[in-house]
Amino acid sequence: MAMVLTEDDYKVVIGESGYKAISQVDENKVRKAEREAQEEMAGYLRPKYDVNAIFSAEGEQRNPLIVMYLCDIALYYLSASLPQKMGSEIRKERYDLAIKWLEGVQAGKVVPDLPLPVDENGDIVAVGTVIFKSNKKLKHEW
Repeated sequence: MAMVLTEDDYKVVIGESGYKAISQVDENKVRKAEREAQEEMAGYLRPKYDVNAIFSAEGEQRNPLIVMYLCDIALYYLSASLPQKMGSEIRKERYDLAIKWLEGVQAGKVVPDLPLPVDENGDIVAVGTVIFKSNKKLKHEW
């Protein structure tokens, strides 16, 4: 279920020189930050969307906003390990934007093009929704 982020994904949100600074960090720390970022993002998306499908998508099938915000969140975690917290202000701003977007998705104010969970028959499963029903109206005549 792990979405693989590429060098090009990071360069979109941090630029060439920023990526060079980040890429000097231990590769294990980068992958750990990516897993943590993915789990944080999944916590917002899981109630409504199929997070397994979202994070197992590859190449052009990946949602570009998911990729961008996943990079932003991972970079926020990584910036804490950089000397003198290099670029931590912009990382915090971008992290806050990512969380704001995820909160909008969770609240239903933002509706991204993401896969919904389906059952074994391929039917969409209603997750995180409340269905209100009532009993049939009774007609008591005394």
